Amino acid sequence: MSQAVPPAPEPLGAEVFDSHCHLDIMVGERKASSGDAVALAAQASGTGVGKILAEAREVGVTRLVTIGYDLRSSRWGAQVARERDDVYAGVAIHPNEAHAATPEVLDEIEKLAREPQVRAVGETGLDFFRDWASREDQEASFRAHIEIAKRTGKALVIHDRDAHDDVLRVLADAGAPEVVVFHSYSGDAAMARRCVEAGYFMSFSGPVTYKNAGYLREAAELAPPELMLVETDAPYLPPTPHRGKPNAPYLIPLTLRCLAEVKGMDADALARAVDANGERVFGAW
Repeated sequence: MSQAVPPAPEPLGAEVFDSHCHLDIMVGERKASSGDAVALAAQASGTGVGKILAEAREVGVTRLVTIGYDLRSSRWGAQVARERDDVYAGVAIHPNEAHAATPEVLDEIEKLAREPQVRAVGETGLDFFRDWASREDQEASFRAHIEIAKRTGKALVIHDRDAHDDVLRVLADAGAPEVVVFHSYSGDAAMARRCVEAGYFMSFSGPVTYKNAGYLREAAELAPPELMLVETDAPYLPPTPHRGKPNAPYLIPLTLRCLAEVKGMDADALARAVDANGERVFGAW
């Protein structure tokens, strides 16, 4: 893992936002383990929240959503969102931590979700790639988060890894909230059609730029602009040509320009569409 920080891309001509990142990991609030080379590289840069936002604004990325994956990160994100007008938060227990989604913890997540600056319940869902938590625990946690999203009226942000059919099954069975976002969309065009039919948002990240990810570009080509978001999942999943380096919100223009090319759109027009979608999903800034 190279610790070199990628240079800033050419600024966009229209404002856009990062719909999913992990500020706490980038700034070292959660100390990286020795096996998490991406987080270690991000934290080695010594970047703080203010600098991350300032660097993003320089290229047209004016706001972001920092996403929780356990109780600590959810509390931290909610606090940062209280302090900054350009940050919203999502709160949840990640499916890999589903064994920790006790009734008491879920009560705390719901309390956080009711705060005005918390605009999403997520990331939640199913991860059948790692299976760090049992599939039974993952589904129970996912269903509980769906109900929290419905009770609080917040968007549901979904982590879906190697579990497409099961995620869609649970959403259909439990009854999806009004707003559903597939974070770092990883399905193919056939799944994208199902998302379009259901009115689910698809948030595309760095992998859509990867040479071997033609299936993601096919999905993006099919996705209507009014159901598209763009994200970094920073410090993970940097876009081409920066694979192997830490990601950050200021790299959003690279992913957005790739999506615009795939869709035959002007990049600034797509940025404006994505920004409008952000208000539909997360509310007015």
